[in-house]
Amino acid sequence: MFGAEIIAAKESYLYGPVPSRRLGQSLGIDIIPFKVCTLDCIYCQLGATSQKTIERKDYAPVNDVLTELKDRLAAGLHADFITISGSGEPTLHSRLGQLILGIKNITDIPVAILTNGSLLFRHDVRADCAKADVVLPSLDAADEPTFRKINRPHKDISIGNVISGLSAFRNEFAGQIWLEVFLLENVNISANQIAKLKDAIKLIRPDKIHLNTAVRPTAVPGIEKLDAERLQAIARQLGKNCEVVADFSQQTFGKHTETKTEHLLSMLKRRPCSLNDISAALGISPDEALKSIADLQQLGLVRSSEKNGVTFFIVNRP
Repeated sequence: MFGAEIIAAKESYLYGPVPSRRLGQSLGIDIIPFKVCTLDCIYCQLGATSQKTIERKDYAPVNDVLTELKDRLAAGLHADFITISGSGEPTLHSRLGQLILGIKNITDIPVAILTNGSLLFRHDVRADCAKADVVLPSLDAADEPTFRKINRPHKDISIGNVISGLSAFRNEFAGQIWLEVFLLENVNISANQIAKLKDAIKLIRPDKIHLNTAVRPTAVPGIEKLDAERLQAIARQLGKNCEVVADFSQQTFGKHTETKTEHLLSMLKRRPCSLNDISAALGISPDEALKSIADLQQLGLVRSSEKNGVTFFIVNRP
């Protein structure tokens, strides 16, 4: 297959396993169309939101997703987590709970959900998410002006919704909550803002707090990352269960059998990847990864973008 034929191949809802900074070897399940989301975060590595909505729909056929997963399991899948995430906000899928129960009926691999947490004020969303083993929501601000500046939410979502939803979910959910806080230079790191975040975190009571910053290309240009020392200092302020999320780009992982062009493109559709990311995820040398990228660039399928001195590769969308 060449050019657009590769992207037009049979739709796959699964990608990876890919090395995750928080979940080890993670098999991703992408159940929402590209950039359909409740927020339009300035730091999003996938770019601007194309459809901002709070309407839950049956976006991906659950039976098709489960069939694809069964095929992967039969082929000898090895993963630490099956992670529902991908190109949009997964809690917008109206049959999310049914999907999670379906996964649990066919495998013992734990299920994680990567969510921005903005819909957890809804009982139906909390009920669906509570079927997972680990839920990884986000909280980047604890006051309305900062929330709107960073996350640019749907008009019907407020920071009060988000915090109350996360707090209610904690009261109902027996599994693990790993809260990600995304910190940006000159945006949400003042002493006052960190104090407000700390107060909100006390209400939410997550099992872990993960600090992150903008190391990949962002939706809005010019977003500045925090350095490691600043992140560590803020982590100490937020408590003993807070840690800076490490970058896996320098780690090596076991070789995967899926080194096809389709797998590489599937990764790049979900997030920008550096050469080290690609090498680690596919279990190939940087030279092999570079050759694969060069082939895709020659076909016009992939472009590059630099962030903080690192080159990231991004799929060109039709």
